[in-house]
Amino acid sequence: MAGKQIAIIGGGPAGLMAAEVLSLSGHAVTVYDGMPTFGRKFLLAGKSGLNITHSENYARFATRFGAASERLRSALDAFTPDDVQDWASGLGTETFVGTSGRVFPKVMKASPLLRAWLGRLEAQGVKLLTRHRWTGFAGDDLVFETPNGRAVIRNDATLLALGGASWPRLGSDGAWTAVLRDKGVEIADLLPANCGFDVAWSDIFKSRFAGAPLKSVTATSDAGTFPGEFVISEHGIEGSLVYAHAAALRDRLSVNGRADLRIDLAPGRSIERLARDLDRQDGKASLSNRLRKGAGLEGVKSALLRELLPETALTDPQQLARSIKALLIPVLKPRPIAEAISSAGGIRLDNLDERYMLKSLPGIFATGEMLDWEAPTGGYLLTACFATGRAAARGIMHWLQARQ
Repeated sequence: MAGKQIAIIGGGPAGLMAAEVLSLSGHAVTVYDGMPTFGRKFLLAGKSGLNITHSENYARFATRFGAASERLRSALDAFTPDDVQDWASGLGTETFVGTSGRVFPKVMKASPLLRAWLGRLEAQGVKLLTRHRWTGFAGDDLVFETPNGRAVIRNDATLLALGGASWPRLGSDGAWTAVLRDKGVEIADLLPANCGFDVAWSDIFKSRFAGAPLKSVTATSDAGTFPGEFVISEHGIEGSLVYAHAAALRDRLSVNGRADLRIDLAPGRSIERLARDLDRQDGKASLSNRLRKGAGLEGVKSALLRELLPETALTDPQQLARSIKALLIPVLKPRPIAEAISSAGGIRLDNLDERYMLKSLPGIFATGEMLDWEAPTGGYLLTACFATGRAAARGIMHWLQARQ
């Protein structure tokens, strides 16, 4: 098949992965990005150690995408977590599995991998254009704002890889939703995912404990029960354990108007043991001393009980033991989407055919976080962006071949 002109709009992981596949097939590929550099969110994710994928059993891994898991399965099967690690190795980035099962580059940075990747793409003939912000269509052509003014570009196929709406200062601001809705594409509202939540802390509590971590706890919601840790913030709660429950809390708030995250502050102790040990404490002792000696709790854990429980529960050993094992933190609302690690919502998957082409816009394909799926942190998000980028690239190739 003679090489075709293909535009990829968005220089994040999904778009760059598609560019890699398409350029190897002999097509003339141009990647456009509105920012001054590529992969800005990718680099931000790598600041604390790039979590590139996850090592858990693949059958379990493939279920981590909620209602979209079945739809994404073929893309994930074609680019599994093992394939992600092999791909990174091919770019000179060796990986290791952390204690949590997450997979990281040994250098614990994203920048070496991105530099090598962009270098390989250029060597394969991919044209990389920054400061080209896509604003919509002019007939069948693409319209960009560029440093040299308005540009109208025609291509044989276009892949949209514009991301969601989290961290908009890095380029993914969700502005594309209005453009596609005007073209009849159905889009689920973009919502914060892997985000913190507001809690109505007292001024005294947040002044003393904002920034304090709660370690060695478990948290329960409709998503299940998971061990880990999270952080008290000035506004509420945030951190990896909260993010694991974010979708469930957000959805319950939407349906019921309220939601609670249930915390076990002492996972290694039973209610019976706690009640017995607390009952043995001197009733004249302070609550802090009784919790420290009877339950092994102090600092922010002790303060959290005082913050959330009525006085009657603090003085009764049985009630206090039950609360330690199932303390309800009432969340008010998710933090703004601009603060979220990722976003939910996007192009409804039934608006795409099996090639990732928009049914209402022949020749226009979409991939990555633009699509209506979400996943917890832990390498799932990045792997699915890689996988859907590759799947959309193959879809473009098949569509072009069929038009020959």
